[in-house]
Amino acid sequence: MITINIDMDSCQNYGQCVFEAEDIFQLDEDGNIQYTKEVPDDRQADVENAVDVCPMQAISFTVS
Repeated sequence: MITINIDMDSCQNYGQCVFEAEDIFQLDEDGNIQYTKEVPDDRQADVENAVDVCPMQAISFTVS
């Protein structure tokens, strides 16, 4: 299982992660990022891509 964390103090809600995995990361009606905190291991590439494109480097994850 992959556990995702977004540092909400760093996140500026640019939404670049949404383009990498829109079923994991979403912008709500107010433009704030929402995300699924735990995803299956087979989604690691999508999560890594979201981490890479985040301009604020606010996304991290652990694999357990």
